Amino acid sequence: MIGINMSHVVLRPSFLAARKGLAAGLVAALIGLSLAGSPAIAQNAAPAAAAAPANAAPQSAPASTPATPPAGADAAATPPAADASADAAPDTRGLDQEVQGLKKDVVDLNRDLFVLEEELLFPANTQVAVFLSMDVGDFFALDSVQLKIDQKEVINYLYTPREVEALLRGGVHRLYLGNLKVGKHELVAFFSGKGPNDRDYKRGANLSFEKGIGAKYLELKINDRQRKQQPEFEIKDWE
Repeated sequence: MIGINMSHVVLRPSFLAARKGLAAGLVAALIGLSLAGSPAIAQNAAPAAAAAPANAAPQSAPASTPATPPAGADAAATPPAADASADAAPDTRGLDQEVQGLKKDVVDLNRDLFVLEEELLFPANTQVAVFLSMDVGDFFALDSVQLKIDQKEVINYLYTPREVEALLRGGVHRLYLGNLKVGKHELVAFFSGKGPNDRDYKRGANLSFEKGIGAKYLELKINDRQRKQQPEFEIKDWE
């Protein structure tokens, strides 16, 4: 019994020592692992920290104020626009010239058609034209003229102030254009307006004429008679 107990006493310290040695080895191994893993953790943490600002930067980008383009960019963009306008200007002028040319052609064509129409509607063999002119106009202000040929009214024309002013400046108005057969005819004209002392004034004049082969031209003339201080109306035949 004494021997057995002593063996237990001898074995127990050795077991305790072995356990302590194993515990120390485990502690050393854990310390070594911790020291060996700390650089890896630091290395892993560094890229994570670096990646965090990189990831945060795109999120804050939309809130940032757009960068102002440099002044040179506008200056560089201006010359092409000026060049484009300069290139377009000649085309516009060319188009305007074409439009003006077309307008002139239309006016010339209308004039030619008008002359042709008169020649067709009023041939020279049957044509008769009546014109009106005024001289001074101190004693008579013209308002209207009525024409009758062979007791048939052919025109009753009302003059505007501008037309009367043009007549007083020497203008001649073609009052009537028509057709008459060859032979004797009678023209009667009635003039209405304001006479001396701003009174209503109406006078008439008549002329018998003969229509031959060819055009016939007649003129109604309004003159002032200074001696009588009255207007005078006459019809002149242009032979």
